[in-house]
Amino acid sequence: MTSKQQAALEQAAAEPGRFFGTELLGWYRSVKRDLPWRANRDPYRVWVSEIMLQQTRVDTVIPYYNRFMDKFPTIRNLAEAPEEEVLKCWEGLGYYSRARNLQAGAQQVVRDYGGTVPDDKTAVAALKGVGPYTAGAIMSIAFNRPEPAVDGNVMRVLSRYFCLEDDIAKPSVRAGIERIAAALIPDGAAGDFNQGIMELGALVCTPKSPGCLICPVMAQCAGRLAGRELELPVKTKAKPPRPELRLAALVEGAGPHAGAVLVRQRPESGLLARMWELPHVLAPGGGSAGPAAAGAAAAAGPVRGRRRSAAALGTPAAAGEASAIAGADREARMAHMGRALAEEARLLIRPRRWWRDAEHVFSHIRWDLQVYLADFGFVLEDAAPAGGAQAGVYTGLAAEQPAAYMAGGAFGSEGEAAQRETAASLDHAGLHGLPAPEDRLPEGYRWIRQEDMKEMAFPNVFLRLLNDYWEQRGSGSLAEEAE
Repeated sequence: MTSKQQAALEQAAAEPGRFFGTELLGWYRSVKRDLPWRANRDPYRVWVSEIMLQQTRVDTVIPYYNRFMDKFPTIRNLAEAPEEEVLKCWEGLGYYSRARNLQAGAQQVVRDYGGTVPDDKTAVAALKGVGPYTAGAIMSIAFNRPEPAVDGNVMRVLSRYFCLEDDIAKPSVRAGIERIAAALIPDGAAGDFNQGIMELGALVCTPKSPGCLICPVMAQCAGRLAGRELELPVKTKAKPPRPELRLAALVEGAGPHAGAVLVRQRPESGLLARMWELPHVLAPGGGSAGPAAAGAAAAAGPVRGRRRSAAALGTPAAAGEASAIAGADREARMAHMGRALAEEARLLIRPRRWWRDAEHVFSHIRWDLQVYLADFGFVLEDAAPAGGAQAGVYTGLAAEQPAAYMAGGAFGSEGEAAQRETAASLDHAGLHGLPAPEDRLPEGYRWIRQEDMKEMAFPNVFLRLLNDYWEQRGSGSLAEEAE
């Protein structure tokens, strides 16, 4: 511990600590919010709530929590549920590894402890996805054990109360604050104390505008007395997520699939595992939109999944310049998207036009999505085996060759340019083959209609995009957006 933390630890066991605990408990018990996970001290309910509340606002969590508990009222219900149902119930909360880890932890409890969360910190801390904070919250709230539960709210409150100047982003500093928090817990009141200090940080001792005048521990807050409440806590900024420009195809079906769109399932492991999404590829250059797009973006301003009106571009000259830049850029990107999907999945599509932009932020990556409407072509069979058709030569009808398909059709100048470029690239790459049977799709792909989404889990960005698409399609405004 640092010298400041050591001094705070000594104060926690003396009058400042006793004052803090007494005043905090009195305040919490008189003003605590009526939240669904506080209805009782069932460790399973506490566990679910604490996992959901990680990096998510209370108001956002409440409806998800209620729905989740209705669907999976016991640990055994959760442990035995298909993963797809768990993810669908979690859909919209984000950070989906939390849901998978929660289910894996429930399966551990069923397997190793007969479906009852053990009253043992070591055993609880060993459950999948349970870190020091969650373990402390479960042990203190459910079992009233004197264990600290230190999250960002708690570190902020204690940094201000004891005027701690150490960087709370450092693990060693967090460990020191955990010791201070443990020393502050009043006998027999661990659950209320930990919930009280979290409540104080959420409602009063907030990051930017602390309500010092209504704070129950204001009188002995060293940070306030020193006039430093707005400076504390000290925390180095996290590295911003790396941007990735990705091109997504909203492929519309025809014939027996008219009114449906094409989606694919992500791999079994890794980012957003087993969730559904629109097909998308990394744009050329990958990490940024490039100079042309940057110019257009500067004129158009930030986009968050909504298409901006022409008026938002400013002057007519600026709008015209941005439109020309964006148009040329999109042609090249549509061509790249068509070529990449053909090479990756042997899937041939005809991109028609840009539809809208969207954004999805992970802790380490930010996806900047450009979404294009496209028509489905067909899926190529694998290359002919030895002894069959000549290698590299397409043996189907001329009208169905990839190059001819990609270049055919009247879809407007933007789509036609992209199709010509893609067709030339496919010919140059020797990507030929027989079209697969009409109902065959690449592995992991499927056609869906709006009603199918009720049983499928999508990341937030694709959920919003698809819901907007169905809404526009139903209202007839989709065609009106055509450029």
